[in-house]
Order: sequence, then structure tokens, then C-alpha cells
Amino acid sequence: MGKRIRKLKKQRLHSEGNDTLTLGLIFIVAMAALLWHCFSSPIPFWIFIVIFGSVYGIVLNFYRCPIRYLDVDDTSKIVVAPADGKVVVIEEVEENEYFHDKRLMISIFMSLFNVHANWFPVDGKVKSVCHHDGNYHKAWLPKASEENERADVMITTPDGVDILCRQIAGAVARRIVTYAKEGEECYIDEHLGFIKLGSRVDVFLPLGSEVCVKMGQSTTGDQTIIAKLK
Repeated sequence: MGKRIRKLKKQRLHSEGNDTLTLGLIFIVAMAALLWHCFSSPIPFWIFIVIFGSVYGIVLNFYRCPIRYLDVDDTSKIVVAPADGKVVVIEEVEENEYFHDKRLMISIFMSLFNVHANWFPVDGKVKSVCHHDGNYHKAWLPKASEENERADVMITTPDGVDILCRQIAGAVARRIVTYAKEGEECYIDEHLGFIKLGSRVDVFLPLGSEVCVKMGQSTTGDQTIIAKLK
């Protein structure tokens, strides 16, 4: 594994939002100009600006793409939150697609108001990447992990431990973007992908891993340590 480089935290907008943000801004400017010239009273103009300006602000927040760096010297046993959001599941589950045994699953739900960039939860090497078509149940429901559209990224840590990170589409989300490529080395601090609108990310860990979060806890992607491997 290469040496992880520490840098200052930065903030930028995600490239996945370029078209949406550009077209949205053009629409707002065009409609605002039309209302300003077509009505003698400025009230319609200001009502429009307040409503659609607020909506645009929410969308702008959604497409933020923070560049974060975990301030931990040894990450070999660390599992970080792959997303901003809230912990909605901590439980042992039967994982019969890849591991065929019990795993500890930690799930993080992302609301519309969270950043939707996803990070690699561990250092390692990408063993496999698989996209599955599926339904669009509400992302916080248990069946969403297996029945919804999802992308599975299997990562092997430097100690040979396989970790499954699953991006799950929600009732509104309709696009999962995965940057992970099979055979490539990956590191905490790097972006794994992006999910548009409300959705969820599951992490499947070996039994006996030390859980470092609790139900309902808010997480910050690439910053909150959710577990430690044995």
C-alpha cells in the first residue's frame, strides 16, 4: 500500500451535479427576469426568488463534495463511515450472496439534506464491483438492502479481510455512481461513488468487529469511525 498523504480539508461541488446546477440557475435567472419585467409589482419576483432560491440552496448543499482527510496515523484496523447521514441499522445478518455466513451490518441513511458523496470505508484493494437492478423501496427499510437497486463493492484489506460496501438507491434516488474499479488499490479519504437523492450505504463486517457508533447517531463520511476490525 502506498503512503497516505495528509492535506488540508477542502470544499467543492461534485461533478455529478454540473448539469442540474447549471440548468437550474439558468431557469431561475430567466424566470426572475421575466417576472421582473412582466409585473408592475415586485412581489411575484421576490416570492419566486425566496422559494426557488431556497430550493436551489438545498440542491447546492446536496451536491457539495468535501475533500476530507482522516487524521489517524494507523488505519489498518479502522472502518470509517462511507457517507454523511444517520445510523439506522446495527445488527448481525445472514449474508448469502458473497460470504454465505453471518456478518455485522452497519447502515447509514442519507437524507435529502446530506452530502451524497461516498467514501471508501477501509484501505485495501477492490476485489469486485457489481451493479444490481432492483426496486425503489424507502431506503431505511430492511428489505431495501437486498431488493433495491444497488452497487456492491468488495474490498480486501491489507490483512486479507473482505469488507462489503453496498450503495443502495432509495424511493427517490434513481442513479448510483460507483468510481471503484476491480483490481485497483483504494484508500480511506478517497471517493467511492455518489448516489443522487435520498439513499443509504451498508457496510458488512466480520463478526467480532468493535462497533464504535450507536443507533440514530449522525455520521460524517470519512471522519466518523464506525468500527474497528479484530
